[in-house]
Amino acid sequence: MLTSLQIRNIVLIEALDLDFRAGLGVLTGETGAGKSILLDALGLVLGNRAETSLVRAGEDRASVTAAFEFAEMPPLLAEVLEDAGVEIEPGEPLLLRRQVKAAKGNDGGGSKAFVNGQPVGVAVLRALAPALVELHGQHDDRGLVNPRGHRELLTRYAGADEGRVADAWAAWRKVEDALAEAKQAAADAEAEQELLTAHVAELEKLHPVPGEEEELALARADMQKGERLAGDLSDLGHVFAGSDGPLAQLRAAARKLDRIAEDHPALGDALAALDRALIEGGEAEEALARASEALAFDPKVLDETERRLFDLRAAARKHEVEVDALPARLDAMREALDAITHSSERIAMLERKAFDAGAHYHAEAETLSAARAEAARRLDKAVAAELAPLKLDAAKFRTSVQRLPEERWGPHGMDGVEFLIATNPGAPFAPLAKIASGGELSRFILALKVALAEEGGAAVIIFDEIDRGVGGAVASAIGDRLARLAGGSAGGGAAAAAQLLAVTHSPQVAARGGSHYMIAKSSEGTVTRTSVRMLDAGQRVEEIARMLSGAEITPEARAQAERLLEGV
Repeated sequence: MLTSLQIRNIVLIEALDLDFRAGLGVLTGETGAGKSILLDALGLVLGNRAETSLVRAGEDRASVTAAFEFAEMPPLLAEVLEDAGVEIEPGEPLLLRRQVKAAKGNDGGGSKAFVNGQPVGVAVLRALAPALVELHGQHDDRGLVNPRGHRELLTRYAGADEGRVADAWAAWRKVEDALAEAKQAAADAEAEQELLTAHVAELEKLHPVPGEEEELALARADMQKGERLAGDLSDLGHVFAGSDGPLAQLRAAARKLDRIAEDHPALGDALAALDRALIEGGEAEEALARASEALAFDPKVLDETERRLFDLRAAARKHEVEVDALPARLDAMREALDAITHSSERIAMLERKAFDAGAHYHAEAETLSAARAEAARRLDKAVAAELAPLKLDAAKFRTSVQRLPEERWGPHGMDGVEFLIATNPGAPFAPLAKIASGGELSRFILALKVALAEEGGAAVIIFDEIDRGVGGAVASAIGDRLARLAGGSAGGGAAAAAQLLAVTHSPQVAARGGSHYMIAKSSEGTVTRTSVRMLDAGQRVEEIARMLSGAEITPEARAQAERLLEGV
C-alpha cells in the first residue's frame, strides 16, 4: 500500500507530507483547489514525463517521494528491482523519489530518479508503476482498459493455471523445432546427394591411405636423383669393372711387390700401402654398386608414382583438405549419405512425437479454454448485476473469448480475451475505451473491479472523479462499491484487503471513505498555495455539508451530512 507522499515545490504546493491508510481514502475540495496536482505529483514518481512547468514559481527544483509497504514483495517489483541492481531488505519500504530541476536560461532543466536512495533511470520507475498504482479517470488508457491484461484477469477469475499449458507448449515447440531442423538438414542433404555419391565413388576408387603422400614423395625424389645420376654411375662402373681399371692394375702391382718385398723394408711398406688401397678401393666399388642399385629407376614406375601423387593432391585440393585427411573426408561423406538414407526414419519418428506433443497441448489448451468460457459467463453476470445501480442499466457487458489463429497460439493457450461493452440497446459491442465516455468508463471499471474482486491489480487503485455527472442513489451505489472493493466498511474495523483513493465531488462517496482528505487553495497577496489535510470526525461533517449545500453551510446540510456518515 501507499503509506506516505511527500511533495516539495510542485506548482501550488510548497511543502506537503501526507500519510495514507489502507481501505478507502477520499479526497475532496472545491473545484480548482488543486486535486489534479496531487495526481501529477504521484505521476512523477511513477515515471511520467517531468515537465519543468511543474516546479513552483521562484524555486530551483521540485521533488516528490512516495513510500510503499508490502507484506510480501510482488514478483514484478522484485524482478524490476533485481534487473536495476536495487537491493531492498525484507520488510523495508519501497521509496520512490523524483527530482525536477527548473529551466533557467540555456539550462533546459531535467530530472533525476531514485529508488531507496539509489539513482536509477526513469524507465525503472515506469517499469515499477503497473504493480504500484492503477489510475482510472476521465482519460484513462491503462489498467482494465488495456486488453493485453484481460486474458490474465479472466484466467485468474476462472481459478485456472496456465502452467500446464505453458509446459505443454514448450514441449511441443521443442519437438517441432527439432523436426524442422531435421527436415531442413534432409532437404539440404538431398540436394547434395548426387554430388556426394559421385565424390564417394571417386575417393573409394582412389583409395587414399594415411601417410601415403610422404612415401610417394620420397620415392619420387629418389627416382628423380637416379635419373639425373645414371650416366655418371655408369661411367664409374666401367672404370672399376674394366681389365685396365685401377683396381686391376693395383692388384697386378701388388703381386709383383709380393715377390720382392723381402728384399728391402721399403718394398714391404709399399706392399702394405697397396693392400690398404685395394681394401678401400673394394669398399668404394661396393658402395657404388649399392648406390647404383638404390638409384636405379624404371621410367614406367616413376610415371606411375608421379601420377598417383598428383591424383591424391588434386583430390585434396578439390575437397579443400590435406592429402592425409582424405580418408577422414571419405568417411564423413559416407556418413552423410547414410544420414540421407535414414533421415526419413528420423523425420517420421519426430513427426510422431510432434503429433503427440501437439495433441497434448491441444488437450490442455482446450481445458483452459473451457474454464475461461465458463468464467466469462460468470463474470458477465457479475458485471451485469453491478451496472444498473451505477446508472448503466441500458449498457451490456460481454467477455469475448475467441480462438486465435494458430500462429498466435502460445504458452497462454489458444484464446484471445477482451472485455466489450454496448452502451445502448441494439448498439454493437466494442472495446471499453472506444465506446464509453469518461464517466461511464470509470463506472464500468468500478463494476469490473467489484466483480473481479481479488483477481489481482496494482497495490493502489485511484478513481479520479468517477462520480462525475451523477448523484443521489447512483452516487451512493458508487460509494458502496468503492468501500466494498477496498475490503471493508467505511468506519474501519477489520483490516482492509486493498487500498483505494477516490477524488470525488459526491458527498455520498465522500461519506464512505475510511479516511478523508480535504484539498484547499489559499492566497496571501500574490502567493497562492494548495494544502491537503486529513479531517477528523467533526471536520468531515463540515466538509460533507459544504459539498451538499455549497458555499453557505446550513443546519439542514450538517444534519444530512451526519445522516450520511451514520448510514455508513
